[in-house]
Amino acid sequence: MRYISGDATEVEKADVAKWLNADPVNMREFLKLRELHDIMIWQQPPPGGSGRIPAKRKAGALTRKILVETLKVAAILVVALFIVKYFFSGPVDYEKVDMHTITVPSGQHAELTLSDGTRVWLNSNTTFAFPGHFTANTREVKLDGEGYFDVAKNEAQPFVVHSGRYDVKVLGTEFNVTSYAANREFETSLLSGSVELRKEGSAEVLVLRPNERAYVRNDQLIRGAITDYNQFQWKEGIISFSDESFPEIIRRLELYYDLDIVRKNENTLSYRCTGKFRTKDGIEHILKVLQMDNEFCYKTDEQSNTITIE
Repeated sequence: MRYISGDATEVEKADVAKWLNADPVNMREFLKLRELHDIMIWQQPPPGGSGRIPAKRKAGALTRKILVETLKVAAILVVALFIVKYFFSGPVDYEKVDMHTITVPSGQHAELTLSDGTRVWLNSNTTFAFPGHFTANTREVKLDGEGYFDVAKNEAQPFVVHSGRYDVKVLGTEFNVTSYAANREFETSLLSGSVELRKEGSAEVLVLRPNERAYVRNDQLIRGAITDYNQFQWKEGIISFSDESFPEIIRRLELYYDLDIVRKNENTLSYRCTGKFRTKDGIEHILKVLQMDNEFCYKTDEQSNTITIE
């Protein structure tokens, strides 16, 4: 971002130029960052204004493609590469609610505070749409991915998360929602307060109590108890597995790191794993640790963004 804003030193400029020439993918990343930088400048409020979005961002490790021999470049770009993306959706009417959308890159997570004081954590490959301020009788947001919500209590203004399959309605509570459209997954875990779950187009409502979760199996919504609270540590950048099957671990890694993992070793079907990993350490670190107790090999294909487990 120092390079884009014109504040980079001559040495930093040379490092960035070398990185840009190394791979066309790097150039595409740079153009995205330049566009994001321009958008963020456009969104800055005029002097004395109050239009800034109160968001807190956490920068993690660079993706595997950028890590190789780019440590100096990382010092310049690490913050910029993973700044969450804000933009106005549709024509802007300043007399009405302005909508923003955040897209969290693979292997990263983000934290922000909404205008009502609600705190939201977003997991990897998550898209979240929300208004700059709430003006109607309800507070409504949209989620595709995984989010953890600590909702500011307001009995006169319910908070609704639209996830594509189910709507989650609350007054003030703490809960986690997983709803990636790409794999039709849905799960809500309630930590405190109460939530109402309603399938889109249905009048049927399921009410959860604290320490309960609801998840979809065979297109049916099932109620159960939360058995592992470590799973919510993704908010701190930690991936936690508790006696999980290897295929389930692979599925989660594909979501978090936005890549394809082809499993050719059938013996891995019987593997079960427990452990905690820092997201920023990258998927190859996780696989190397899993190899210590499980017999498998893997190879990566940077061009197709695929890992094959043999």
